[in-house]
Amino acid sequence: MKFRTIKDAVTGHSTIDGAGVHLVRVLGSPTVKNFDPFLMLDAFDSRNPADYIKGFPMHPHRGIETFTYLMQGEIDHMDSLGNAGKIKDGCCQWMTAGSGILHQEMPQASDRILGLQLWINLPRKNKMVEPKYRDITVDMVPRVEEDAAAVAVVTGRYKDVEGAVRGDYVDVRFLDVTLKPGHTWTVETKPSHTVFAYLVEGSCALTENNDMLSAKHAYLFTEGDAVALTGGPQGARLVLVSGEPLHEAVAWGGPIVMNSEEELREAFQELEDDTFIKHANKAPVGMDA
Repeated sequence: MKFRTIKDAVTGHSTIDGAGVHLVRVLGSPTVKNFDPFLMLDAFDSRNPADYIKGFPMHPHRGIETFTYLMQGEIDHMDSLGNAGKIKDGCCQWMTAGSGILHQEMPQASDRILGLQLWINLPRKNKMVEPKYRDITVDMVPRVEEDAAAVAVVTGRYKDVEGAVRGDYVDVRFLDVTLKPGHTWTVETKPSHTVFAYLVEGSCALTENNDMLSAKHAYLFTEGDAVALTGGPQGARLVLVSGEPLHEAVAWGGPIVMNSEEELREAFQELEDDTFIKHANKAPVGMDA
């Protein structure tokens, strides 16, 4: 078995997005090639509602899937398909923007908001599919309790356990892993997949060569059949994410990701012309981009 090692470590940078949300952009434009098919990873962790309460008012997306995973806190959401609801502790929203969608995400004041948003690129042939929304509640996510770790199988498959959902267009596995101090956890990986870990809290070591992984960093792994991690003195909480790379051209303009600059221009012109939404708009009257 070939164990993966660390290929790249990414800290990211603090930024303000939406209407004034303070977050850390861990993955973005500079990391697109190496982390394919994952475009962006935003991490948010705050005990001050002023950092996030203004939220992300109604805005468009096309050509991607957004995956919001909330560990603590509450986010109200609604979109142009007519979906509306709350994302709470341990819940996830997987939205396929496809041909075009308008949505908003508004965090609510709480003791702590802790979570991630991951953007997954859609293959060229699926860029303009019909938008779709999936609500993954905490009771839908199976947990595997092991000697070395507790593993929440949010998407994909872990050993013989199927996660809450599977991707329709990109085969994504998303595991929320709590490592016990000093214990070694091993997970098999598909050799062709891009695999990375983001440490939320604590620390761990790559068992293969004892490289240390620390909190608030993303670690891209080399190719291989497995990853083995040993929990640090206080253990660690991390997400392990993997997916098949697309190896396609990326043209990225704000909330829209296509394959060419021409497609981007067309999308923004459609926003101007109010022809961006291609499928039935069931949203309540008064929702604007």
